[in-house]
Amino acid sequence: MRWAIILTTVLFAALLLGCAAEKGAIEPLETPEEKASNIHANPITEWNDEQTMPDIDPTAFVHPYATVIGDVHIGKYVCISPHASVRGDEGMPIYVGDYSNIQDCVVIHALETRDAEGNPIEKNLVVGDDGKKYAVYIADHVSLAHQSQVHGPAYVGSGTFIGMQALVFKAKVGKNCVIEPGAKVIGVTIPDGRYVPAGMAVTNQSVADNLPEITEDYPFKHTNEAVVHVNIELAKGYNAMFGGESTEGTEGEGGH
Repeated sequence: MRWAIILTTVLFAALLLGCAAEKGAIEPLETPEEKASNIHANPITEWNDEQTMPDIDPTAFVHPYATVIGDVHIGKYVCISPHASVRGDEGMPIYVGDYSNIQDCVVIHALETRDAEGNPIEKNLVVGDDGKKYAVYIADHVSLAHQSQVHGPAYVGSGTFIGMQALVFKAKVGKNCVIEPGAKVIGVTIPDGRYVPAGMAVTNQSVADNLPEITEDYPFKHTNEAVVHVNIELAKGYNAMFGGESTEGTEGEGGH
């Protein structure tokens, strides 16, 4: 008699568990995609009462292990590599221009651009090439190499290469510049066509104004063009592999 009671209890418990599992499968509270999505809106906060989804061109590629959040624009054929983070939830908006690339473990983020009343914090904004204001503006044909950081307010001009583990913070970097690996650019404006030697920290405008010019014999003069080309091909290839949009020809691929 005791065994019959135990068996009945076990069967009843198994039936309840089965029903619960079946109900959970039919009415999930959250799908796996929602739980693990790497592209999503910013949260509502005291300084921002609107949620914005990233605006990503269909020809761009965002790796599943990269993260793009909030008020972010990603242009044509941009390639965003694994573990990169583009986070438009504090400082916003963030703009990444056409044919640029954001490599492994790059961080793009910014200081708060609105106060608790929703008013813009002008000192934390930069003016983009389109005349609009941004927390971070990355122009076309820019390369952000592995583990580099661009922390707004920041502007990076077209054709510029930001080297591995370099930092740009509260700064403007001009067109066709090279920030060599490990260099730091903080609170200054780098003129067009200059380079910052590896490991150097530029925090004084007079130093920035006297940085060396990029000449024909500069060894990294054409590095960015090659890197941009490779990453456009990667964006097209990964999109084809993952079922996204890819085209044979790429108008405007050349650097500036």
